[in-house]
Amino acid sequence: MFHVTERLLLRPAWPEDWAEVLAVVGEEAIVRNLAKVPWPYTGEDARWWTRQPQYQGLPNFIVVESASGRVVGSCGLAPSEGDSEIGYWIARDAWGRGYATEAGRGVLEVARMLGIERVTAGHMTDNPASGRVLRKLGFRPVGSARRYSLARGHKVDSVEYVFDMSEDVSIPRAA
Repeated sequence: MFHVTERLLLRPAWPEDWAEVLAVVGEEAIVRNLAKVPWPYTGEDARWWTRQPQYQGLPNFIVVESASGRVVGSCGLAPSEGDSEIGYWIARDAWGRGYATEAGRGVLEVARMLGIERVTAGHMTDNPASGRVLRKLGFRPVGSARRYSLARGHKVDSVEYVFDMSEDVSIPRAA
């Protein structure tokens, strides 16, 4: 499955993407904010990740900058306790350009097309930028939890969110 936004192409990861994925996600400032990614992040980790099959009905995308064709991140859905959970990361040199919000909006559009009714999310409390992305997308906070971070090797405080398609009439456009 593919999806196009104003500035991005959302597409599946391909095995030949591994080196570019390693180059853009393989730094501690990014990995430490992801729950299921090890640190240090190695070429073998990137090779493994780009070869993973998609969850049935829950796409996970590589985020490609349309103008340059460069991989700038990932955004997608995964199963989580009976719901669909959105997750994302953006290359450090692409931070501050609104790519996480734009990719997240694209994933929510796909989720709606697939008939997904509820999407959850969470972010580590020491990563407030991710919370701003989720709120821009229309997610509403529903509490806190402790999430295990593979990179950190322990549980971390997180803020939990929900986006209910039946309550949210439209997916907000970039502000």
